[in-house]
Amino acid sequence: MELKDRVYILKSKTTPLSFTLQSKHSNRSPLLYFDGKVNREMRYARNQRSIFVDEQDQHALLSHIVFENGVLRVPKTDTVLNEFLVKHPKFGKVFIELNHEADAEKDLERLDAEVDALIAAKGLSIEKAESIVRIGLGANTKRMSSAEIRRDVLMFARQSPVQFLEMLDDPDLQLDDDASQFIDAGLISIRRNGDIYFNTEGNKKKIASTPYGEDPVDVLSSWLMTDEGQEAHKMLKDLL
Repeated sequence: MELKDRVYILKSKTTPLSFTLQSKHSNRSPLLYFDGKVNREMRYARNQRSIFVDEQDQHALLSHIVFENGVLRVPKTDTVLNEFLVKHPKFGKVFIELNHEADAEKDLERLDAEVDALIAAKGLSIEKAESIVRIGLGANTKRMSSAEIRRDVLMFARQSPVQFLEMLDDPDLQLDDDASQFIDAGLISIRRNGDIYFNTEGNKKKIASTPYGEDPVDVLSSWLMTDEGQEAHKMLKDLL
């Protein structure tokens, strides 16, 4: 464990003025750590070199562990308390370590993704941007101007950069967009029970049923990749 000053905070958004963390094992409230072989009783005592009861002597001086206003600062010299906190069963659930370096790295990754997404969004053709807005945002682009489409695709890239970039790399994006357009244009109909039907002048044939919990657009998109679906795809594109 790296020797450094550490800050621990409670995860709850509403933190009490004072919160006392359980610091010793009892039958009613177990405090155990599994070392890979057995569960070992834990206890924090400020005059001991170990956090485990089986390695402490009979002169252990128990200490309270108190978070003030949701924060607990532990100096690097208190190695026992730092080890106790990291191995505590509530670590990661009730409280976490505040790590500015890790947070900064996450922020940097997020900003890098945002920059990449915005650059990619700005270079999209209007047709591709329209597909992203239609599929990613579920918007009806028929009544949108090109300026509105470009604005929305840039906002989408800024707010959800990772999802946006994943959509750009998705080879099935155009197929999903076509399926959505076929439905919007009324060439394909979706019944209340999720069944998918042709809805052209000379064809009202059933295409597929939508399994519970799935999206009819995804089901139609998958069907369009079949041999039968590929033939229908060309016909529907012509009608569109």
